[in-house]
Amino acid sequence: MDIGYARTSTIEQQAGFDAQLRDLEGAGCDKVFKEQVSSMAQRDQLEAVLEFIRTSDTLVVTKLDRLARSTADLLKIEEQLQ
Repeated sequence: MDIGYARTSTIEQQAGFDAQLRDLEGAGCDKVFKEQVSSMAQRDQLEAVLEFIRTSDTLVVTKLDRLARSTADLLKIEEQLQ
């Protein structure tokens, strides 16, 4: 299953959010987790996707900065996925 994750920092970034959703749909994602919160805030939908995803699934994002705050954060997320 392809699982998408879309995030913008604010609700004012609707065009960017819509573009991510369109791209994730175009990529064939079966389920998309989405949120509009700052990367510094609690990201409940990111936690939800990390709990939901299974070994055979693929996590899809449009850009890595939508997923992780930094390289260290990305490595932490990758470790959780393992």
